This record gives sequence, C-alpha cells and structure tokens, in this order.
Amino acid sequence: MTDLSLSHSWTIQRRVLGALLMREILTRYGRHNIGFLWLFAEPMLFTLGVTALWSVAKLDQISSIPIVAFAVTGYSSVLLWRAMPSRCISAIEPNLPLLYHRNVRLLDVFFARIALEAVGTTISFVGLVLVFWGLEWLTFPENVMKVISAWLMLGWFGAGLALLLGALSGTSELIEKLWHPVSYLLFPLSGAAFVVDGLPQAAQGAVLLLPMVHGVEYLREGYFGSQITAHYDLGYMATWNAGLTIAGLLRIRAIADRVRPE
Repeated sequence: MTDLSLSHSWTIQRRVLGALLMREILTRYGRHNIGFLWLFAEPMLFTLGVTALWSVAKLDQISSIPIVAFAVTGYSSVLLWRAMPSRCISAIEPNLPLLYHRNVRLLDVFFARIALEAVGTTISFVGLVLVFWGLEWLTFPENVMKVISAWLMLGWFGAGLALLLGALSGTSELIEKLWHPVSYLLFPLSGAAFVVDGLPQAAQGAVLLLPMVHGVEYLREGYFGSQITAHYDLGYMATWNAGLTIAGLLRIRAIADRVRPE
C-alpha cells in the first residue's frame, strides 16, 4: 500500500513539475522566432561574447592556458550559479494564481525555475565545448569526471542560494533590489576571470572564503589538469551548499502558509 501511495505521489509530482516547466518556457520565450531554443542560445551568446572580448584583448599572451577554454569554463560557471537566484527571487508573485491548485506548492515553483536554468546552462556549456572542440579552438577536458563533479557542486550552490533568496524575497522587496548589485560585485571575485594560484598570497585566502571559487578551481583542474595549480576545498563548499539548502527549505516552509493566491 505504501509503495502504491509513493508511486502515485511521484506521478503527481512529476506532472506538476512538467507543467510548471512548460509554463516557464512558454512564458519566458514564447512561441515565436526560435522559441524555447533561447533557453540554450541565450547563455551561449553571453559566453561567446565574453570569449570574443578576451580573445580580442590578447589575454592569451598573458598565460599559457587556452583563452577560449578559460572563458568558456569561467563564464559558464557564473551563469550556472547566478541565474538560479535571479529567477527564483521573482518567482512568487507571477505564480500566485497557480497556488489555487491543491497539488502545486511554493517549492514546486522554485524547483521548476531552478531546473530550467540548470538544464539551459548545462546544455549551453556542453554545446560550446563540443563546438569549439570540433573547430579545434580548445582541447577536450583532461578529466571529465572532475568537470562533471565540479559542475554539480556549482549547480548545488546556485540551487541552495536560489531557494534561500527566493524565499526571503517573498517577505522583503529589499532582496531583489540588493541581489542585482551584489551579483555583479561577486562576478569578478567568483574565479571566472582568474586562477587563484596567480593571486598574491593574501588575496588567495580572501577569495577562497567564497564557496563558488572552490567549484570553479576544481572544474578548471578537471579541464586543464597539470597546466594549473588549483586551490579548493570541496568539503568547505559542500558545507556552504548544505547550509544554504537547509536554510532555504526551512524559510520556504515558514512562509508557505502566509503566501496566499490572489
């Protein structure tokens, strides 16, 4: 009986998430032009733009690390963890009418937006690597499993941060106003545009306080291998990730009864 109940619950949950995902895609990208393909094209264009700028600036002359691969790994990782909170902060108000449905919960709304951003950015990253690899603009990662593990850690960080900030934004408009400038300030400190080993000793300790830097360093170790000396502590990052996730879930539980459909 329990197995049947769990199976039935999972079927309902899967349908709810599927419907929310489809709604998000249609609402955000519409049915015109390339439609839902913008889910993958948008982060691709961002990453391509940064890669082009870095290449034109001749940053490849400063380091032996291939600039295209450096730009793709760096900016794609920023898009992964930064886009999730941005979408979840504005998730509650436009989805309030959906909460009339008995099977739709506030957490489902957040999960749908997190999943959409994760899938889009991941496909963009994989697509860029494969395309540039085919064009011989970059080499294939030296350790694919490390790259996958680092990507999952960065995704977990983004998801945990998204749950917390999304829940906090439900009771305070200040979160949305603060997140945009804070996210821009975090970009140059996130490890996307530098390797920690190239910084002064004092600066290394400071940037390693930021959990996403550990994920980017681990990703680049998996990609470039012996070409860099990476600095990271996955245990430290996992502690941050777990803390953000638990805090986000607790906050969502606290406000769920207060969020009423209009």
